[in-house]
Amino acid sequence: MSAFARRSPRSAIRRTPGPSASRRRTSISLADELVLEAAPGEQLDDEVLCPGVPGDENLAARALREFRARTGWQAPPLRLTIDKRIPLAAGLGGGSADAAAALRLARAASGLGDEATLLAIAEGLGADVPAQVSPGRWLAGGAGERLVRLPSPRLAFGLLVLPAGFGLSTAEVYAEADRLGLVRERKAVALLHEELGAALAQGAPLPSATELLHNDLQRAAVSLRPEIAEALRTAVAAGGDPALLSGSGPTVIGLFAKAGDQGLALARVAEAGLDGLAPPPVAAVPVEAAFGEPQALDSEPQALS
Repeated sequence: MSAFARRSPRSAIRRTPGPSASRRRTSISLADELVLEAAPGEQLDDEVLCPGVPGDENLAARALREFRARTGWQAPPLRLTIDKRIPLAAGLGGGSADAAAALRLARAASGLGDEATLLAIAEGLGADVPAQVSPGRWLAGGAGERLVRLPSPRLAFGLLVLPAGFGLSTAEVYAEADRLGLVRERKAVALLHEELGAALAQGAPLPSATELLHNDLQRAAVSLRPEIAEALRTAVAAGGDPALLSGSGPTVIGLFAKAGDQGLALARVAEAGLDGLAPPPVAAVPVEAAFGEPQALDSEPQALS
């Protein structure tokens, strides 16, 4: 079986970890590919092969273990191969997306579990995983477990993704946000959460109020890595309106939403205009649940149960 993992650039209010946070999550077409198959030879345990992330440290490996434990799936040892197309520690939710995709693959291969089961497992894996179980656009509250599905945007739009040549620790960014006094009060977060949901409830590509399209962690990330400020300027110069930090960074996203269905074309023009930039920028579009559905391999699939 194979599937594409969903990706979630964050373009919403965020604060320090805890019960008071609001995030808008949008799945985009920039994705890893995962293949789940029977493990070769006499292997005794499941294994996860992923460049740059040892199997025992990979959240997708834990997802498989938790799925087996929760559903009682007794399949022989499995191999999960992850073809990484997303930079590590990039603020794009890559590890969480791979874990969610591993859950979808396990459900497809085993015939066990429903979406409620996957969500329950995902909540135990990390705050960013539940919203990634079903690709699309979500408004997430609490620590990420309170989810409201938002309608698809009425108008297609494009994104220009500017990866950085370095990683950035999420914990360090949150700590810097605390040091800079960027934490919002619970009531303020709750109000913004409500306003953001209302602004997107009818399928608007972006909220019209600019204060609703803001990442509170951006200032903290720039404080730690000033190079991010240059990436934001690059995205704006290329036509991104607005440009903002994705998650806790260091990736920067330029949005091309005001041009309607020409947004992707403009994002691709911007991508081409930045040829030679390293790491290379990528044009992408929002995607829905079908994008992340497991698909049988071209060869005759092996029974995994």
